[in-house]
Amino acid sequence: MGLTHPRVAAGLAALALLPLTLTGCGLGKDDDHTSAPAADGQRAPAEEATAKSRERVQAYLDAMTAKDVDAGRSQFCAPLQDAFDADATGPNGDFADHFTVPEAAITDIRSGSHGQEVSTTVTIAVGTRKANRPLLFTVTRSGADWCISGEAAGSNTPEPGVTP
Repeated sequence: MGLTHPRVAAGLAALALLPLTLTGCGLGKDDDHTSAPAADGQRAPAEEATAKSRERVQAYLDAMTAKDVDAGRSQFCAPLQDAFDADATGPNGDFADHFTVPEAAITDIRSGSHGQEVSTTVTIAVGTRKANRPLLFTVTRSGADWCISGEAAGSNTPEPGVTP
């Protein structure tokens, strides 16, 4: 049984790429673009770090769902915004035209070696087919504000008994 309708073939081709899709912009995970601690040398309290990380990543997930590239770009640290512009709407970018994001949720937040690590699950849809993909965001402090400094496929295993 062969595929004769071009839209069906295109949809299946897009689904075949789903394991690669939403590795997103691949921004900064292996690069050393993390921000230094605040000028006064003191770290932000854990509660502030968790809240700001959640806020930034949730805003990014909302931007993905709404396909609002500008809102997504504004969540990233300044050094990564040019790379974001180049990759976000590409075939494997978070804002690619061939799929939608009907659901996205934060599943875990914890301190990591380069900042706060925020695990998420993103549901990608092409036509009626859906797949869940984990994304791990790194959020760091940049001066007085917080921003996303990295995005990679995968996630941390949720800690038992911890609610994100």
